[in-house]
Amino acid sequence: MARQEEVDIFVKHYGLYIEPEYRFMDLVSELGEVSKQIIAQTDYGDKEKIEKTEYLEEELGDLYFSLIVLANSLNIDLDIALDNVMEKYKKRIEENGDPGSE
Repeated sequence: MARQEEVDIFVKHYGLYIEPEYRFMDLVSELGEVSKQIIAQTDYGDKEKIEKTEYLEEELGDLYFSLIVLANSLNIDLDIALDNVMEKYKKRIEENGDPGSE
């Protein structure tokens, strides 16, 4: 079973569905938690190394879960979305030498 389907079953089973706009706010909140961890580890950029910690792993897991639930609520297959983005970046790199947009 794909992770996206597994999360969908879990959310339905436990009644965790919320409207996509609220799930998006949850996603942003989780991203903020990841950001706080990175800021703390780097002392606001004074240190270069970011280390894997149990808490950072948990926060990234929360972020991933929120992203999957948001994608599910919008009927977006994240595997397809990722394939499309990788193809886009590959094309940019081959054409411009850089993955960024112009």
